[in-house]
Amino acid sequence: MKFIEDINSVFDRDPAARNVFEIITCYSGVQAMIIYRLTHWLWSIKLKWLARFISTFARWITGIEIHPGAQIGRRFFIDHGMGVVIGETAEIGDDCMLYHGVTLGGITWDRVKRHPTLKNNVVVGAGAKILGPITIGNDVRVGSNSVVVRDIEDGQTVVGIPGKIVKSGSTDPDHFDAYAVVSMEADDPTSKAINSILEHLHDMDDQLSKVSKELDIQNVASNSVDNLEIECK
Repeated sequence: MKFIEDINSVFDRDPAARNVFEIITCYSGVQAMIIYRLTHWLWSIKLKWLARFISTFARWITGIEIHPGAQIGRRFFIDHGMGVVIGETAEIGDDCMLYHGVTLGGITWDRVKRHPTLKNNVVVGAGAKILGPITIGNDVRVGSNSVVVRDIEDGQTVVGIPGKIVKSGSTDPDHFDAYAVVSMEADDPTSKAINSILEHLHDMDDQLSKVSKELDIQNVASNSVDNLEIECK
């Protein structure tokens, strides 16, 4: 069953997990998913009020809001959990992971597909917002506190507000990026521009320092000549 896979997947993603009993009783993300699996089934058999009522109760006790209409794949994990919001028309593939404070939100009040689609093996860092009916491709990493409002192709790493691609190419599906943190060596155009300015300022400082030293030497030489002339007189 899917909720059993959800529980077992925690061992691969959280080194603090010790046993199944601890995961079920202490992990709010797992508790929210167990209740979601129930409410999604109720939603599918048209018991929508009951599904919404139970999901609201789950939000009270876990701090995680998952609409029963959302479609979530297998081995899904929400780490820490507090403040996560997953909207009604959101779709999430297999082996995805969200950290606390993540929002998969809509940008319209129309009764249409208005929430994001996350494909397989997506990691979304703490506080990130993914908004609108966009598609986040396989193996994508979304950095903490990023805001993503456009489609992202497979294997990309996205950071910033609005989200910008800083790393392209497929990622190792077995590699897990805690908080979706991006390496400082990432090819970010903004960072490159700032670094270029800093290097230019550093070069200017070096040139000014050389000029200052040369002027000091000339002043010393000039003073020495003046003193010598005075002594000769």
